[in-house]
Amino acid sequence: MSGWVLSKFKDHFSIGLRNGLNKPSRVRGSGVRMVNMKEIFGYDFIDDKTPMELVPVTDKEFELSNLEYGDLLFARQSLTEAGAGKVALYRGSQPTVFESHLIRCRINKQKSDPTFLYYLFKSPLGKGAVSTIVHQVAAAGIKGSDLQELEFLFPTTEEQKAIASILSSLDDKIDLLHRQNATLERMAETLFRQWFAEESQEDWDEKRIGDLVKVIDNRGKTPPYTDIPSAYPLIEVNALTGNNRLVDYSVIRKFVDGQTFKTWFRGHPKKYDSLLSTVGSIGEISMFLVEKGSIAQNVIALSAVNICPIYLFEALKSIKDEIKELDIGSVQPSIKVPHLLSLKIKIPSKDKMDNFSTIVKSQLSKMVVNYHQIQTLEKLRDNLLPKLMSGEIQVS
Repeated sequence: MSGWVLSKFKDHFSIGLRNGLNKPSRVRGSGVRMVNMKEIFGYDFIDDKTPMELVPVTDKEFELSNLEYGDLLFARQSLTEAGAGKVALYRGSQPTVFESHLIRCRINKQKSDPTFLYYLFKSPLGKGAVSTIVHQVAAAGIKGSDLQELEFLFPTTEEQKAIASILSSLDDKIDLLHRQNATLERMAETLFRQWFAEESQEDWDEKRIGDLVKVIDNRGKTPPYTDIPSAYPLIEVNALTGNNRLVDYSVIRKFVDGQTFKTWFRGHPKKYDSLLSTVGSIGEISMFLVEKGSIAQNVIALSAVNICPIYLFEALKSIKDEIKELDIGSVQPSIKVPHLLSLKIKIPSKDKMDNFSTIVKSQLSKMVVNYHQIQTLEKLRDNLLPKLMSGEIQVS
């Protein structure tokens, strides 16, 4: 760690920390873009493509609360302790401001690289430092006056840029793969809409979902978990990603394979089965795309029996609003499986469904390959991050 110098975070500012604007919902809808809490918790990198609200601002408000490329934004408050101090890096160029629950940090680029500092606060080292200044009242929060006093060992600006380049290149590749998968997902949705909605035929039958599927429901079955890499995934509600066909395997826990897989559950989904949440975030739909695994309680699998499974998945997504309306109004949102099975979908010709399936399956294969690459790159980045930030790995 030759050349690394201990200094306070505030020693690297070009101007002092600032909280953002308080704009009530009644005035929102036009004006300039404003970064809110949902953008901070939804994105690590915020740019001109990031969707956000518009708000009216005066010249003075914009002067005090505008964002520049390379600004760091910290969540000043959060419902959870882990969320307080969550950091994002602004990479936009359009006129943009930020709201009052956020802290803006503008870095002196002659002293430090903003991207390096972003990764510093994403690392265990930075998160650990922030955790020491979190205070808990009604919600968890941090103060800018405490944040600016945090001390770290900083390498030279040249080494900071080299470290940031390595990590950002991995994140850029990860982002590209995510965007490719989002594009493939939209292509499948567009094709479904064109073939089966816009070109719908009057002679197509409508059938109950219950007449087309076998239901797999492991309600009440929660097996012991394991960290064994080769164990089978157990898909829970939080892994269903809504608009994305792929299950979020980054949040999935695993259970012991072998005898547990054979005896613990009532049934197991098979490849291309549709997975739906029945409690909590009801109506979230993803697809089972692994060879072996199972589902936890509050998730059901619909295994196609008399219909193409690829078509079934898209048909279910197209009636997602109807599925959500099945909420029985209990303490938390929930639906009854018989009510779901009573819904109807249109059934086109077998040839048309098969042609659709052939096209979409090739897209699914690419999405799965991309997802595995994302997992590999994220693991590499997460392993490198603490070692680069601690100086264990030197970068010239």
